[in-house]
Amino acid sequence: MADRKPPRLAGGEADTLRSLLQYQRESLLGKVDGVDEDRARWSPVGSGTSLLWLITHMAAAEVTWVLHRFAGQDPVPPAAGPPGGTLRDAAEAYRRGWPAVDAVAFAGAGLDELCRRPDPGPPVSLRWVLMHLLEETARHAGHADILRELIDGSTGRLPHARAS
Repeated sequence: MADRKPPRLAGGEADTLRSLLQYQRESLLGKVDGVDEDRARWSPVGSGTSLLWLITHMAAAEVTWVLHRFAGQDPVPPAAGPPGGTLRDAAEAYRRGWPAVDAVAFAGAGLDELCRRPDPGPPVSLRWVLMHLLEETARHAGHADILRELIDGSTGRLPHARAS
């Protein structure tokens, strides 16, 4: 089966970031599709990184960076449910967060606008936040790809989308 390639477009910076971020989100979730709960919690490394942890972490990262730090919303809503939640719970929470994150990140704020509630350290712009989420999602999709291959031999990107 041929790999689904990243989207190519000649749009503006925000459209490009949104398109590539969505591609990486879907790629990350594609790595965990069909994995049972025990395997989703399995970690071959001392850090404890597992497929479940990766999804839970990215759900929380998007909400924290865009809604809490950039938009200044308080409190940070629980992104991935209770600690004993399932992989399915985490994946659904991750998906449910995307519209709220996108509504803030791509609602017309300038990419140079600074976070309203910065974390410790130098202030960062919305552009930096979105690029950070893009690189972090892609990095963790790579981790998920390796974990999935160790679990059951599955590899690669998402298959081509079917024509509607």
